[in-house]
Amino acid sequence: MRRLWFTLAYLFSRPRWDTNITPPELVELIETQRLAPGRALDLGCGTGTNVIYLAKHGWQAVGVDFVGKAIATAKRKAKAAGVAADFYQGDVTSLDFLQPPFDFALDIGCFHSLASDRRPTYIAGLRRLLRPGALFLCYAFKPESPMSGIGVEEMQTLFSDGFTCVKVEHGQGTPSAWYTFA
Repeated sequence: MRRLWFTLAYLFSRPRWDTNITPPELVELIETQRLAPGRALDLGCGTGTNVIYLAKHGWQAVGVDFVGKAIATAKRKAKAAGVAADFYQGDVTSLDFLQPPFDFALDIGCFHSLASDRRPTYIAGLRRLLRPGALFLCYAFKPESPMSGIGVEEMQTLFSDGFTCVKVEHGQGTPSAWYTFA
């Protein structure tokens, strides 16, 4: 049902989350902290805005989303931007088609929307794909937000096997947080 809802959102409108703006949290990590380019993975990449941003900054960027229309749009946007990036229509809880290692992973609003029984599979896939010491930047709504969400302690517990929480930055407006895991 969730896939149908997202597919319809992309088919009949521009979804409110598809702003075409790279968030300042990602910009800071890439430009201010000067994270060295390598291989990057954007889980739930939508129309590819952040994959394109990463590719423009020297990353070998890969995006995965389960909505075909979003992936088709991402491919067109990357071509128009003149960047090489790979996009795959797929399920973020089943990433066996990708080969490690990745140096960085990004998730802006995908993980918190997964059913709780699918989250361990997502985390195991991420653990398999990321090289030791790689960073994972994740934006998630909190439970008190109007949307489905996940609490800070639960996020830290879920990612405690194989990941270290480096930073939690609470979001503005909608109850949310940016998590940086290594």
